[in-house]
Amino acid sequence: MENRDIREQEIMDAVSAFEMMLREQINRNEKMRKGRKESPADTGLHEGKKIIGIAAGDGIGPVIMRETRKVLEKLLKQELAAGSVEFRDIQGFTLENRLACGETVPEEVLEEMRKCHVLLKGPTTTPNAAMNTKNLESANVFLRRTFDLYANVRPVSIPEEGIDWTFFRENTEGEYALGSRGVAVNDCLSVDFKVTTYEGTRRIAKAAFDFARNNGKKKVSIVTKANILKKTDGSFLEIARDVAKDYPEIETDSWFVDIMAANLVNKDIRGDFQVFLLPNLYGDIITDEAAQIQGGVGTAGSANIGSDYAVFEAIHGSAPRMVEQGIEEYANPASLMKAASMMLAHIGFTEKAERLEKALSAADEAMGPSMTGLPGGGKCIDFASCVMQNL
Repeated sequence: MENRDIREQEIMDAVSAFEMMLREQINRNEKMRKGRKESPADTGLHEGKKIIGIAAGDGIGPVIMRETRKVLEKLLKQELAAGSVEFRDIQGFTLENRLACGETVPEEVLEEMRKCHVLLKGPTTTPNAAMNTKNLESANVFLRRTFDLYANVRPVSIPEEGIDWTFFRENTEGEYALGSRGVAVNDCLSVDFKVTTYEGTRRIAKAAFDFARNNGKKKVSIVTKANILKKTDGSFLEIARDVAKDYPEIETDSWFVDIMAANLVNKDIRGDFQVFLLPNLYGDIITDEAAQIQGGVGTAGSANIGSDYAVFEAIHGSAPRMVEQGIEEYANPASLMKAASMMLAHIGFTEKAERLEKALSAADEAMGPSMTGLPGGGKCIDFASCVMQNL
């Protein structure tokens, strides 16, 4: 076969792969339209026994989960004893087992997660080319898609600087929807895809504006790059603005993501922002920046909420370098503990969530600067002990 014929076949293969993905995404959007639930539903978590799945993950995950669990056991001592709350350990959610099974999340592990009402999840390592292992998809992306956890909610608060931000990141679309399924034409061209749907954008926008209305917030800022990505980001911005019309009491403005990145470090204006609405990739990047302003990615928790399920986690990764260096005991558990606080509020334990937030604030004030993640700094167990002393 001549080179020209080979190239034509490569192009046709790429077009065929794209057509398959396009049809899948159209079908997904149709399913969302038929079963539309425009805001996370109350799935009965405030009544009856609550089963909390505990999945430690890998890297520093088992260390920070160990201490977070101790805190939860103290807060929920009576409920655990009475049987109204159950912790259920999810086994097999480790990098080693996932690689051995050749699955991002092995089916038996997924089935155990489904038996829980909510999941508290430690960070997980996503294999990459440098690791010389099977290139599995991100477990986070897989779980968000599998449970349709479309709203990624990340709060950042620095009271002394007048910062009280809540980020609503679309969680199932954007670059992440097909991030592992781009196409390559031989070695000369690679293309990845970004997905924006009407249904997907409308529901995350409605979640952000509902939160603003229900929590007395006066402003929602939409963040895109609509001047460049006119189809995907352009649609996101247009749909979000259309949703905003139903909330006339809330001020709505829009920013390009690069300028918003600059705004967050501008002390003259950053206190003016309250609620942010962002597509998937920008939400990932901007919330890491916001967490760093708060004190580091080790200080921020995250909720992944859908209509029927929710997963709570730290916003950071598994920090494999810390494990390689043998310093995982110096990891800061504040991020996962804040996620645990969000989980408590979600399942109806508002008072306990508030107690934990206050204890975390006290621990941050007492130990925050020492939680460097390096030898000589504060240890995970010491921070947890400080939290429990303040409960």
